[in-house]
Amino acid sequence: MRPPEGTLHRKAGATLAAACGTWFGTAVVGQVLFGAYVAIFYVGSALQGRWEDWNKVFPKGHVPGATLSNLAVAAHVLLALVILVGGPLQILPAVRRRFPAFHRLTGRVYVGAMVLTSLAGLYLVWVRGGAVGDLTMHLGISLDALFIMGFAGMALHTARTGRFDAHRRWALRLYLVGTAVWFFRISFSLWLMIHGRPVGFDPDTFTGPFPTIMTFAQTLVPLGILELYLRARDGGSATGRFATAGLLSVLALLTAAGTFAAFLILWKPRIAPSPRAQAQQPAFVPHGDPQRLSLIQL
Repeated sequence: MRPPEGTLHRKAGATLAAACGTWFGTAVVGQVLFGAYVAIFYVGSALQGRWEDWNKVFPKGHVPGATLSNLAVAAHVLLALVILVGGPLQILPAVRRRFPAFHRLTGRVYVGAMVLTSLAGLYLVWVRGGAVGDLTMHLGISLDALFIMGFAGMALHTARTGRFDAHRRWALRLYLVGTAVWFFRISFSLWLMIHGRPVGFDPDTFTGPFPTIMTFAQTLVPLGILELYLRARDGGSATGRFATAGLLSVLALLTAAGTFAAFLILWKPRIAPSPRAQAQQPAFVPHGDPQRLSLIQL
């Protein structure tokens, strides 16, 4: 016997909420691992005075005497920690409800960090130069930076004017575009895990159709999925909610797989380098010069 429409709709809503929570929890774990990598590798080497280690991953990460360039790189990298920690804290409803003053304070810090790291990124791409990829990829990176600054402004404006439902929507959009660099890394790593070798790009120059597509997809695809989720949550049919829940469940599995691959390919070799560990890497991890595998900055 088919349940009443109201019951089915509520079950669909609960299923959608559970799928969303599963994806978000998976994403937070992945972003915590990424943040731990940034802290251990970048902050750790800086505290030990080994700034030159940044050049192993970030082209021209530290250039002696280039004060402005070095400050831009440091801001771009270190503010990533604020973003990776502050993002989930801004999204979690429990934090927002129980600690409103903390939510407002961290929100201002989060928005400021987003804007500053975007400006630093634009400077590194268009003024200092030396960013990996071609012109199309640089345009994709810049698009994400412009989205970040625009969404940050809208999130702040809607909060100040008391339009909190709209504020939450803009905050979700900001969270997603602000973690585009993480989306890129787990997607890139999952691609390598699937193929077992560089496919669709030149590992020496990091150019080709795959990184070009991903430079735009890292921003636009999460935003598109968010809009599908919001439509299903706020006014979708039971069928639409179940379908969106299924999509989010698949994305949670892909996110977990991409995080696992990124940890093995991009992050672990930097924070725990070992010739023995390199030799014991799974078959899907391409062997060779890690510099060629880490042309994605950060």
